[in-house]
Amino acid sequence: MAKIDDFAPFPVKDQLPGVEYCVSSSPNWPEGIVQGFQHYIVMLGTTVIIPSILVPLMGGGDVQKAEVINTVLFVSGINTLLQSLFGSRLPVVIGASYAYVIPALYITFSYRFTYYLHPHVRFEETMRAIQGALIIAAIFHMVMGFFGLWRILVRFLTPLSAAPLVILTGIGLVVLAFPQLARCVEIGLPALIILIILSQVEVNFCKRSICEQFAVLFTVAIVWAYAEILTAAGAYNKRPDSTQLSCRTDRSGLISASPWVKIPYPLQWGRPSFHASDAFAMIAASYVAIVEVLINIPAHILGSLIAASRFGSATHIPPSVLSRGIGWQGVGVLLNGLFGTATGSTALVENTGLLGLTKVGSRRVVQISAGLGLLQFCNLNSFRTKFILGFSIFIGLSVAQYFTEYLFISGRGPVHTRTSAFNVIMQVIFSSAATVGIMAAFLLDCTHSYGHPSVRRDSGRHWWEKFRVYYTDTRTGEFYALPYNLNRFFPSF
Repeated sequence: MAKIDDFAPFPVKDQLPGVEYCVSSSPNWPEGIVQGFQHYIVMLGTTVIIPSILVPLMGGGDVQKAEVINTVLFVSGINTLLQSLFGSRLPVVIGASYAYVIPALYITFSYRFTYYLHPHVRFEETMRAIQGALIIAAIFHMVMGFFGLWRILVRFLTPLSAAPLVILTGIGLVVLAFPQLARCVEIGLPALIILIILSQVEVNFCKRSICEQFAVLFTVAIVWAYAEILTAAGAYNKRPDSTQLSCRTDRSGLISASPWVKIPYPLQWGRPSFHASDAFAMIAASYVAIVEVLINIPAHILGSLIAASRFGSATHIPPSVLSRGIGWQGVGVLLNGLFGTATGSTALVENTGLLGLTKVGSRRVVQISAGLGLLQFCNLNSFRTKFILGFSIFIGLSVAQYFTEYLFISGRGPVHTRTSAFNVIMQVIFSSAATVGIMAAFLLDCTHSYGHPSVRRDSGRHWWEKFRVYYTDTRTGEFYALPYNLNRFFPSF
């Protein structure tokens, strides 16, 4: 008989407690606008970095870089609205995806573009080729989503096989976290300390809920002002160029190159061109984007949607809703191809992490604009559970690191057949820790001791079974029903 003071296991929670606003509730409009702006600040990093990598290699200068960033922001806003209104209905921010960088580089360095001597002409021709490949990839994405092909696969997903996906999504950020901070440690380290203090520590000069909900916004404002003072005071005048580029606030060249007002429009770079090898490389990136989008920084749709549903205190996302979200993600990639953003898009994991940091999971916030927790559904005393979890995380990290390091050292991936498109496909897929991890976990969970009577409970499958069909749980409609009674025309099965 247990004693009164004995510790008991914490009960399993279908919905994450303690959030300020759940998916179906909203803050007031002024607070929501500020929260949305905070999400916008968080997504700017990826939005600026990807065009800054691709555009110069394509032949563009600061003007073209500013135009592409402007286009990415514009299309990201449209895609976020579509995803949160008609897609998964979860508070995810859709933005530029790193998964499409390798195929974009493959197209950029294609031999056929070496004939264009004028940089601007080469930029436009390369952009048109990337647009064509993105349009083909979008069709694949939409077929997988709207025709329910992904839904069939997701029905076999359990908390055990999903946990490595969400864990590796977050761990993927660790690879670049401190190296990026170390590029300008005198600014990056204070920013990290301030963020931790505001979001996690009780402070007398700020109301707890205010500091927690707007921690990122306050941190950026304080650190930017600090960096501006250092720049104006000449602290970096005699430092190396790499340090000045990372630390100064006047080195991007984007503000001077940007027009005051410019509205992007479809086919602004000209008519897209289509090549089979380009399309196959982008389709591989589209597959990775469905699972997890990364080169070294992840930003994926599947893991982000699962994490967002948890952080938004919603019930587990049904397979039909997940498939619907992936379909609308395909629409987003189509818009990327039509407008010319040089990359595809996906749900940004950094903004999903912001939901957990601020405890604000309202979908209205992102319209303006988690992995270890899944283990509570699993039996961690089972050796099968420990093996699948440990092996999938190990193989995901190690294989992705091997493919990445091989490419960095030798200039090509470990798979180097005569078919360059196939080489790129393999590099894109196996450079993704979360993609490799989910494949390993899913395969093991569906085969290892599958007939044993304890497997169903050990993997947590019984906790999610009631969410496999849309109408089984009465709470599902509260979180995932389409607006304006559109479920009549687009039912979820």
